[in-house]
Amino acid sequence: MQGVKLMNKYYTSTRNGSVQISAKKAIKKGFADDKGLFVYPDLEKLQVNFEKLLKLNYQDIARAVLTILLPDFSADEIDESISAAYQDSFDTQKITPVVDVDDFHVLELFHGPTSAFKDVGLQLLPQLMKHVLTDNNKVMILTATSGDTGKAALEGFKDLANMGIIVFYPDGGVSKIQKLQMITTGGNNTKVAAIEGNFDDAQTNVKRIFNDADLKKSLGDDVSLSSANSINIGRLIPQVVYYFDSYKQLVNNGSIKVGEKVNFTVPTGNFGDVLAGYYAKMLGLPVNKFVVACNENNVLANFFNHGVYDRNRPFFQTVAPSMDIQISSNFERLLYYKSGEDTEYVKQLMDDLEDSGKYEVSKEVLANIQEDFYCGYSTDADIESSIAEVYEENGYLMDPHTAAGYKVMRDYQKIDPDTPMILLSTASPYKFVNAVANAVLPETSDDVQQVMKDLHEATNEPIPDNLQKVWDLPVRHESVIQKDQMTDYVKQKVEEVFYDKDQSASN
Repeated sequence: MQGVKLMNKYYTSTRNGSVQISAKKAIKKGFADDKGLFVYPDLEKLQVNFEKLLKLNYQDIARAVLTILLPDFSADEIDESISAAYQDSFDTQKITPVVDVDDFHVLELFHGPTSAFKDVGLQLLPQLMKHVLTDNNKVMILTATSGDTGKAALEGFKDLANMGIIVFYPDGGVSKIQKLQMITTGGNNTKVAAIEGNFDDAQTNVKRIFNDADLKKSLGDDVSLSSANSINIGRLIPQVVYYFDSYKQLVNNGSIKVGEKVNFTVPTGNFGDVLAGYYAKMLGLPVNKFVVACNENNVLANFFNHGVYDRNRPFFQTVAPSMDIQISSNFERLLYYKSGEDTEYVKQLMDDLEDSGKYEVSKEVLANIQEDFYCGYSTDADIESSIAEVYEENGYLMDPHTAAGYKVMRDYQKIDPDTPMILLSTASPYKFVNAVANAVLPETSDDVQQVMKDLHEATNEPIPDNLQKVWDLPVRHESVIQKDQMTDYVKQKVEEVFYDKDQSASN
């Protein structure tokens, strides 16, 4: 593409700079063998002609971004993947529309098949994976979810040849509707299990499984394990696209001029969504600041103040469960770039985190991070009052995660009131209907389905079809397992999906 200079065609590991791996192999593996994450070196030296992108539709912007960041995919492979992902699976041609609310703009990321922002990446990742596998290859996708990734990944990989997917979620740690979405998923290649623990327990054990040499040996050469979390570059890179597209929308409606800097506020859990925005900035998008919002599990907010990442603290279940995370895996990628791509330094930090549950960065690295990022947090009370405030004053209904972002956004706007602000809305309010209803209705029912109806009648906000229909679907996945049973569960489900021709869709 004109205006772009490709510095290399290989990814490396955040923990070992000598690693060289193609984008296709990185997508297939998910994790590096050294437990690091795959990153593209010298990313900041790639400068996209973003003005040219502003003239394109969503799919064409996606083609341009993927061409740069997935250099070993052919033009036909990229075209086929994008067409399959975005042809008819979203309820708007814009894919991720921007709406104006008060003095800020909302980037709506919930118009996909599961009503969550994860759909943007997880409609595309399975299509990319098709072009990674050879005839004899099989891949089992392992995913830990705090709610939204699970259903979005299940929907994306359902019934695809030579692919299976296993989703682990914390028992009691997701909303009623998120759970229903997962446990009612069809398809002979989909498996779901609740674990007794929180999201960090699920994610930590999935990482261990990826690095289990004995397990890999037992699976043989034909079956590989990969991830659908944003630790997989095939899931992360598609999310870069909507940052460029949102900027385009604001230029086109006259809200900003080409080249004018904007701020983005991003609710975060695993740090993937906001990291995708930082990738867009490194590629040339004019961004002043990324405003990162946490809930009461505010490990990141403490880090941004003091430079110490410390997960040795109480874990809270909140009304924004997708943010109930204390180990933000994608933050490792940010450390890589902000340390000057110093893989030895990043490895030491990650070793410290594994050994003691915390690490401290240098003053220089912290200053580099603070240059582009601001971070705050919202309590459950803040979230409820934000939902109520925005609805009462503007008639706009937000889910709890977006509301967590709203409060932090308002705090930052006191520091910088003049730069245009875009708030990322990560899910339909109906996915977390109890929390939303408690904020805007005078009283609520104990029946979640009834609450959805009551909220719709009171606000006239349409209920997404997929969330209406989920109540009528049969439950297919009822497994509840211990953390130490996850490896055996994977072995069993690999056998069922790939070798047991008589298995049913249930597990």
